[in-house]
Amino acid sequence: MMQYFHRQVQLWGEETQASLQEKKIVIIGSGGLGSSLAFALGATGIGEIHMVDFDEVSLHNIHRQIAFKTGDEGKNKAQINTQIIEERCPYVKTIAHDMNFEEWSKQNVSVDLIIDATDNLPTRAEINTYAKEKNLPWIYGSVEAFHGQVAFIDKSSFSDSFKIIKKTPAGIAAPIVMHIASLQANLALRYLAGLTVKKDLLYYLFFNDEGELITQKFGLPEAN
Repeated sequence: MMQYFHRQVQLWGEETQASLQEKKIVIIGSGGLGSSLAFALGATGIGEIHMVDFDEVSLHNIHRQIAFKTGDEGKNKAQINTQIIEERCPYVKTIAHDMNFEEWSKQNVSVDLIIDATDNLPTRAEINTYAKEKNLPWIYGSVEAFHGQVAFIDKSSFSDSFKIIKKTPAGIAAPIVMHIASLQANLALRYLAGLTVKKDLLYYLFFNDEGELITQKFGLPEAN
């Protein structure tokens, strides 16, 4: 196993790498962010990965949701992602949940970390409520047009910091989706490996009108 993870072992040693086998995560959503997260985290040595999504692949998903190819239309997104993870890495157990987050939350699945890969604020509010009830940290991520947001939420509260509304998302291309998922994955892996993570800080990234990538940081208030 250590030969498979050789370059990671160079980062933090065999003991830390072995400890990842005891970690369990759930990724809520298996589309754009979820697909990229599955690729980024699926071969790191995390012992158990749950993928949650009730949705099926549509043709318009494929250009930005990197797990899918033409011919996958009509297949469940979570199931495709778990299959790809296990094909790439024999040291991870994956479980696909063909359901929405509310249904998954009633399954009483034990995890160490929740990663948000959804595309709507109401579901993120549900994740926040569940995480507070279970005393679990979670990583928020959102992306739209040429901007995105990421935060490791621990003591803060998503519902206290964001206005929960329903809205139609703007257009999007694959690279910004992959960029935001990569930031989420880095925070997740650092946390699971026991490395320092800056918590309750919102990273806001966007390309300005001149094509310059801007990163801003905002502290999130502690939950009421």
